[in-house]
Amino acid sequence: MEQESNEVYEVVVVGAGISGLATAVALTRLGISNISVLEKSDGLRSTGTAITLLPNAWCVLDALGVAHKLTDPYDPYDKWHIINIEDGSKRTFTTSGTSLRRKIKVRVVHRKALLEALASELPHGIIRFSSQLISIKSESIKDLERLNYLLLEDGTTIKTKAVIGCDGVHSRVAQWLGLPKPVSSGRSAIRALAVFPDGHGFPNESRTYLDNKGIKVGFVPLNKTELYWYVVHKTSTSDSQDPDQILQEVIENMQARNFPDDVLTVVKHSDPSSVTRAPLLLRTPWDILFCRAHRWNVTVAGDALHPMTPDMAQGGCTSLEDAVVLARNVFSGTEISESGFARYLRERQGRTACLTGSAYLVGWTPQDNRPILNWFMGLFIQKIFNWLVFPRIRRYAICYDCGDLPTVMQKKSA
Repeated sequence: MEQESNEVYEVVVVGAGISGLATAVALTRLGISNISVLEKSDGLRSTGTAITLLPNAWCVLDALGVAHKLTDPYDPYDKWHIINIEDGSKRTFTTSGTSLRRKIKVRVVHRKALLEALASELPHGIIRFSSQLISIKSESIKDLERLNYLLLEDGTTIKTKAVIGCDGVHSRVAQWLGLPKPVSSGRSAIRALAVFPDGHGFPNESRTYLDNKGIKVGFVPLNKTELYWYVVHKTSTSDSQDPDQILQEVIENMQARNFPDDVLTVVKHSDPSSVTRAPLLLRTPWDILFCRAHRWNVTVAGDALHPMTPDMAQGGCTSLEDAVVLARNVFSGTEISESGFARYLRERQGRTACLTGSAYLVGWTPQDNRPILNWFMGLFIQKIFNWLVFPRIRRYAICYDCGDLPTVMQKKSA
């Protein structure tokens, strides 16, 4: 039976993932207390196991006041090695970045630890679990004001002035806005944690191993006893979702393709409960750049706006950036305005379209039965993109500083 609440929220955030929680924290920092966060799961999600937080993400966490909660438990690193196992070539990048705040090193953290750090900054009860959004209806009420009605799976209708869709790659809010659907990259990712109770002994560096057939394997320490590892491969209709089968498949493929023993050692120490496999989807750069991603006081952020492949480790980082930029543009004045949503998107669409396209090129693999395209793309990526474009794009990605949120006093005087 349908139930309608008489309360009208200032803002409803759909999704309690990284983007949704960061957005909610940013709003509370601006003094907006009448908000609700809808989450379809019955608790904080932990899909993805771990996340790499590059310097641009740490700038956001500083602005939100939660960075200190995530530094001590995790070891920083500042080198990323990329090794081609076919020809033995090796490239090394410095991963630390510099902002106006300080020189910042990279850490890999448990995804759930990041979610818990953000959620702990929110008032009790603000997150509404087991709340699946079904549909949105928007109506004009008076003097150009609009009210949005959110219908939930349990029949409840929630009223709110503004809606921020942070509900992931298959976002219902993005569908309501009419955004083009994400497309397949043709690749999938296996992710897991490896646990060494007595210590793993690996240096605090990130390593990625490639072959010439589209396989990418990498690992990086979180701390002295845990490592995060991943495999990116071409998607197959026969891909298993069973953790034990996935691990066996990875071990057999690594042995057959002569990947280093270090990779096998890490994979064999995996916690089976942490193993996941998922297809890698993205919204094309032109769809991000030219889509109308807001309608009245409804918009999207994070993966709902710019899903990207993980090849530059920027998906979660840019989702965090969205939160501060959105809050600053839309909610730091005396009232919510449609022009604020437009400003937010102007600031975000160009950057995220650029990073989405760059990540796709970094992870590009040859396509079956397309030899001319493969030759051209291989030449472009190896001779031009990797050596001339990628170093600049990488700096553009990690050295970005989202800036601070205005204080509540500044907001009141705006």
